[in-house]
Amino acid sequence: MTQIILPTSYLAPICYYRNLVSYDEILIETAENYPKQTLRNRCYIAGANGVLMLTVPVVKPDSLKILTRNVRISDHGNWRHIHWNALVSAYNLSPFFEYYADDFRPFYEKKYDFLLDFNMLLQEKICNLLDIQPNVKFTDEYLGVSTAAFDADVKPYRQVFSHKHGFIPDLSIVDLLFNMGPEAILYAKPLQWF
Repeated sequence: MTQIILPTSYLAPICYYRNLVSYDEILIETAENYPKQTLRNRCYIAGANGVLMLTVPVVKPDSLKILTRNVRISDHGNWRHIHWNALVSAYNLSPFFEYYADDFRPFYEKKYDFLLDFNMLLQEKICNLLDIQPNVKFTDEYLGVSTAAFDADVKPYRQVFSHKHGFIPDLSIVDLLFNMGPEAILYAKPLQWF
């Protein structure tokens, strides 16, 4: 049985989902000391002006270290509204945004307390949309994230703003989903060479 240890991730990059379909068991590292400024609370999408980073604000912990599973989402800055508007602006012209918008909108209307819960519910929704059923479990103790988890070799696909910026690899999985729809899983799977 093959196994990989991944961090929790906000609208994870395509390579993350490649790992979800490539391994028999996925362990989500929840017992690590939360590292700031990582994909745990960030994602990257392609907007009209290039790559746009979206960051979920988190509550500053009382101590220097906090376990990832205990990180709370901050409600300041109207971030849910900003993120949803950024997704609409970036992908409203994509072929499948309208088809999937109602699946994602509720995540930006409801308040979530913990980053891990928010990320995992989004991941579950995306897995359902991709029609994949990864065997996901959580770590009880620190094991560390697998270092080979983020191979960014992604087959090019049509993107909304590729005429301005060319193909931008390994953005958030939503870029692939909104642009390619049901065919997204074909791009999320590992490259097959014959």
